[in-house]
Amino acid sequence: MTDVRRAAEQPTGLRERKKRRTRDALLHAALDLFTTQGYDATTVDEIVDAVEVSQRTFFRHFASKEETVFAVQEMLESRFLSELRQRPAAEAPFEAMRNAVLCTWNSTGETIEETVTAELHVRTYRMIESTPCLLATHLRRSFDLETEIAEVIAGREGLDIRTDPRPRVAVAAFCGVMRVTGQLWGQGRDTSVESLRALTENYLDQLGPALAGNWHTPAESATAPSAG
Repeated sequence: MTDVRRAAEQPTGLRERKKRRTRDALLHAALDLFTTQGYDATTVDEIVDAVEVSQRTFFRHFASKEETVFAVQEMLESRFLSELRQRPAAEAPFEAMRNAVLCTWNSTGETIEETVTAELHVRTYRMIESTPCLLATHLRRSFDLETEIAEVIAGREGLDIRTDPRPRVAVAAFCGVMRVTGQLWGQGRDTSVESLRALTENYLDQLGPALAGNWHTPAESATAPSAG
């Protein structure tokens, strides 16, 4: 690389890094204020004052307060969909979704820690669950995500999602487990990304056995009263 080309590219790299630092600082400040004093009670002015930038700078990075709330979630969802689309064709649908979500946590855990910290991420999750307007948005986003995942699964399997119910059924079960693990993680004391990954893996591995049939142990079945 010539000196001229290096000099031309370096400022761009510096500018991009500065933009990223400013965005991360705004995101961290917004989530910290939301989870400390409440989403509705926090203004954009307070967020920009905490970072010492202008409102114009805030709106260059985020369209609204609400967008900051779901920024990390958006990153995770995009990464998950990308991982899912890259899973080997030989993997069964549920296996592909399971591996995609675990790969997502492996590759984004460090990013979350660097941007907002896992502790702030779980505080944000709790805030969403307890704020009606945010919970409504969260549920709408979840529905949209389930539809997109089902379309990816249908495409992988060569199915028509309009006539074959299996992609939607599989995705509904998968996303149901993901909601449960998210809620349990949000209620727990260990807010590390590692604990969320372990919880996710454990619960996903229980889905097959939970749906497979009778939950009674042989001993319980033997002692159960007969229908006659």
